[in-house]
Amino acid sequence: MSGALQHRTVENPAPTAPALAVLQRHVHKTNGAEVLLSSWRPRGSDSYSVTAHWPRRHSFYRPVHGLHDPLLLAESVRQAVPLLSHVAYGVPLGHRQAWEHLRFDLNSVALVATTAPAELELRIGCSDIVRRGARLAALTMAVDIALNGQRLGTARTRFNNQPPAVYQRLRGAYADLDRARERALPPGPAADPDLVARERPEDVVLSPTETPNRWQLRVDLTHPILFDHPVDHAPGMLLLEAARQAAHSMAARPSTVVAMDTEFIRYAEFDAPCWVWTDPLPSDAQGRRRVLVTLEQNGARIFSADVTLESAPGL
Repeated sequence: MSGALQHRTVENPAPTAPALAVLQRHVHKTNGAEVLLSSWRPRGSDSYSVTAHWPRRHSFYRPVHGLHDPLLLAESVRQAVPLLSHVAYGVPLGHRQAWEHLRFDLNSVALVATTAPAELELRIGCSDIVRRGARLAALTMAVDIALNGQRLGTARTRFNNQPPAVYQRLRGAYADLDRARERALPPGPAADPDLVARERPEDVVLSPTETPNRWQLRVDLTHPILFDHPVDHAPGMLLLEAARQAAHSMAARPSTVVAMDTEFIRYAEFDAPCWVWTDPLPSDAQGRRRVLVTLEQNGARIFSADVTLESAPGL
């Protein structure tokens, strides 16, 4: 996508500012059915309210053990990153936002899926804002989330904003979309879906290896959700899904992810194996299992996630 927006940073808006509809292009989705956010409004200086609706039955982020998929929250926050970049901070379309850190903590009781529509409010405060001249370079979002009026949890993320020229310089030859995809390794065999809390092999993003506690990232460029549109590297949501599946492979009983603390260090490329390592961590103060998931490529660490799992209710 290309083109410039005429939006400017909202300065001290009225707290009763009307809600504005979310446009598909502002959340970087090709398939309109994958747009989770519905409206946004300013609440104060660098403070916003964003509403979202989760589908009752998503083709990929399905309810499991009677709970909404926690990565729907991560995807909702991900969509808020380009949304507010474009509509609140004047970032032109065609600029790219890249995660640096993402953390979320959820109340599993509030994740219970019912027959009622899942309506969310994300109250977002932006801080540590860095500009290069008039251009937004980076910021941090602190998010309080309510689901159907019940507190669901919190999230915190920092991202940077890259104009096309900067992105081209950072990525070099890898910025060539066609070349990057042509050089992609074919996806390996899927791990047993039951082992990684998935129903279908095509939704498994890990391939088994002969080394204990090591998987290979399985990158299927035709996956309709993880690759909603062509990109030149493995997207952040694929890395989060890999962390989730790898953590589930360490769980002795059915469970759900209730927290992640992640760091995005380097881009995950298509043309070299990406190894997914799992290591047990000490349980948290509530006795919940924690797993460290680390992704390595070409001998370097590119992503890490401290994942917290909670036993599924009633199991």
